[in-house]
Amino acid sequence: MTSAALPAGSALPAESLAGLGTRPFGVYVHVPFCATRCGYCDFNTYTAGELDSGSSPQSWLDGLRRELELAGRVLGNPPAADTVFVGGGTPSLLGADGLGSVLDAVRDVFGLAPGAEVTTESNPESTSPEFFAGIREAGYTRVSLGMQSAARHVLQVLDRVHTPGRPVAAAAEARAAGFDHVNLDLIYGTPGERPEDLRASLDAVLESGVDHVSAYALIVEEGTALSRRVRRGELPRPDDDVLAEYYELIDGSLAAAGLRWYEVSNWASSDAARCGHNLGYWRGGDWWGAGPGAHSHVGGVRWWNVKHPSRYAAALASGESPVGGREVLTEADRHLERVMLELRLAEGLPVEDLDQAGTAAAHAAADEGLLDRPALDTRGRAVLTARGRLLADGVVRRLVT
Repeated sequence: MTSAALPAGSALPAESLAGLGTRPFGVYVHVPFCATRCGYCDFNTYTAGELDSGSSPQSWLDGLRRELELAGRVLGNPPAADTVFVGGGTPSLLGADGLGSVLDAVRDVFGLAPGAEVTTESNPESTSPEFFAGIREAGYTRVSLGMQSAARHVLQVLDRVHTPGRPVAAAAEARAAGFDHVNLDLIYGTPGERPEDLRASLDAVLESGVDHVSAYALIVEEGTALSRRVRRGELPRPDDDVLAEYYELIDGSLAAAGLRWYEVSNWASSDAARCGHNLGYWRGGDWWGAGPGAHSHVGGVRWWNVKHPSRYAAALASGESPVGGREVLTEADRHLERVMLELRLAEGLPVEDLDQAGTAAAHAAADEGLLDRPALDTRGRAVLTARGRLLADGVVRRLVT
């Protein structure tokens, strides 16, 4: 079908489609539903009480199918998906059958490349052995579980409703169902979290036997319930020195157990255990993001969908594009993003991709212990040291200024 037959605002320029399929290609599906709203979360999610009559899992799924069909038309001859990632929100609220329908919709349009990685996020409280068996049978290969902490009082500050031991039990159920690759997410630096709380969380993670861990410093996002509590003085803002101390504790504990960092906030037991979908983002690949508020990128063009599920579903039902905005990245934009993202990886960034000033800044950063001197001198790569990871954003600014 020609671009003239596409809804307004959905066609892509020919130059952005050039090379499609030669770069990593992923599909992201955003599930906007949550049972409750966590106080720290600013993601595009909605509880049942926040939705109108035009929003439901079925109308969302109908819209998703229509958007994926539109994606096939926009891309012309879409490549098979190397990775699929179903995030949210709480995808596990759809149940195994619902997540199976999501993956079927992706398969119908894109197909899956041989050995494709297929991940879904899940809330431990909305999973069970039957759930994991069902999504494994449907074709999912990887599960990411939100743990955050093993300390009950930390979970209460975050407004997480799962019991402290449930994520580890869910990880065991996933592995028993045949999942070789299971991730647990941690959040560190929550007000009131003590070093012994974090150590207990790390002990629980390591005892679970998962092969991947993500750990993120708590960020107080404007507009969230947590930010209002901090502004009122009910809770202290996370302290940068404490966050650095906790990051070092996490990295040391995971490294000692054989989980190696491959991205500033991610550790894996092997190359096979790394999240291929996220690596596609960090390495500048292409992806189609489907669902309310989802972001996409193809060949230097980035766009994002309208946020509200009812607007999203209504646009697609009427044959319109769900796109809410778009930007064409300049060469300077793409260079900045490449440095910013690739520098976060353990493999680092080729110094030849920096200009003269950036190369000089890289050597200065190595002199200060922020970049690995042997990697810079022998392999020509800018690789963050352990100290550099704590100051990654600042190092990026130095290399591109």
